[in-house]
Amino acid sequence: MSQDRRTFLETLGAASALALGPRSARPTGGEETVTGMTRRTYDVAVIGAGCFGAWTAWHLRQAGHSVLLLDQYGPANARASSGGESRIIRMSYGPDEVYTRFSHRSLALWKSFFGRASRPDLFHETGVLWMARGEAASPLASLATLARLGIEHEKVSGDELRRRYPQLNVVPGGWAVWEPRSGVLMARRAVQAVVADFVEGGGDYAQASVLPPSGRGTLAGLATAGGDSVSAGRFVFACGPWLGKVVPEALAGRIFPTRQQVFFLGVPAGDTRFAPPSLPAWIDFDQEFYGMPDLESRGFKAAADGHGPAFDPDTGERVATADALAEVRAFVAERFPGLKDAPVVESRVCQYENTSNGDFVIDRHPGFDNVWIAGGGSGHGFKHGPAVGEYTAERVLKGDPTDARFSLATKDTAQKRTVH
Repeated sequence: MSQDRRTFLETLGAASALALGPRSARPTGGEETVTGMTRRTYDVAVIGAGCFGAWTAWHLRQAGHSVLLLDQYGPANARASSGGESRIIRMSYGPDEVYTRFSHRSLALWKSFFGRASRPDLFHETGVLWMARGEAASPLASLATLARLGIEHEKVSGDELRRRYPQLNVVPGGWAVWEPRSGVLMARRAVQAVVADFVEGGGDYAQASVLPPSGRGTLAGLATAGGDSVSAGRFVFACGPWLGKVVPEALAGRIFPTRQQVFFLGVPAGDTRFAPPSLPAWIDFDQEFYGMPDLESRGFKAAADGHGPAFDPDTGERVATADALAEVRAFVAERFPGLKDAPVVESRVCQYENTSNGDFVIDRHPGFDNVWIAGGGSGHGFKHGPAVGEYTAERVLKGDPTDARFSLATKDTAQKRTVH
């Protein structure tokens, strides 16, 4: 292993924006250059080192191909949808069996990867409680889907919820889908671990901002903002909320980045009711909130799942608003009364990159025969990263058509629905 590669692997977990290898000298000292490229051309170049891009590059490298992974700010950086500390992974998706299958496959791949990498700290099997009330159609459909696929689960009555979780205020008619083997992924560190493993396995990573591809037919290469070029036989754009900017011909008007706000509340001193195993990760289907217990002593996480206002991932200010905090406090006071007056110990502003129908985009670029797009996580994508990467790599290598619901043809310029 080269010294540059070893240094990258040693420092990736400590810094989210890194370049592999020596930088080219520039007279101005401020211009960007591609670094870490060991070849003139690659079998595949993947643009975007978030969850989708990192796993796509990883699978391509595992298949024996030369792969370059690029990111303009660094793996799981603070602007990325894959940044942040934690993400829920669960299997309940109502009647949307494709996502239940993707999530189930992804959990197995996540666990296998963490085991090989000796990183058990990157997944917390807290279980996930999907709370509903009455005859909510999607949660009821989840029960049928989980049963059909043989995924461990339980329908928990309101009375049983009160018995198991006295710190939770169960609403009238309330019940829940319980997934004991699901839990929480430590997002930022997990993505960086995947990139580090990709590099250790012979892949190349570089930090650079690419310009939108031009022309049609077969794409030979990409130019970067610093004046360099990237050459590959095939390309995958997996740059999340930047897709509308980087591949505007295909995604402009079909990807809608929205501003999302997350809060961590400090739990009372000595109170273990809001930490595992006393409390799992949870989702309130009816009110569209989700959250996690006090993991790694970071605080109780709560956030509204509804789509926020339009947001620019490059220039948007990431300071939480008083209105968003008031909304979260009102919900927490109702559902978790023991945290009614809990102080905010941390807040984050991230983004969803919503498609018009809430489904992922995994499809060939309409203007190039050797370019693929993978994105549109729409607020539920992180958990699916390993399976999306596997699926995308297969499409790229074999040329197989994509599932109809992931195609560009199903995405228009009017937001329609959210996949739960």
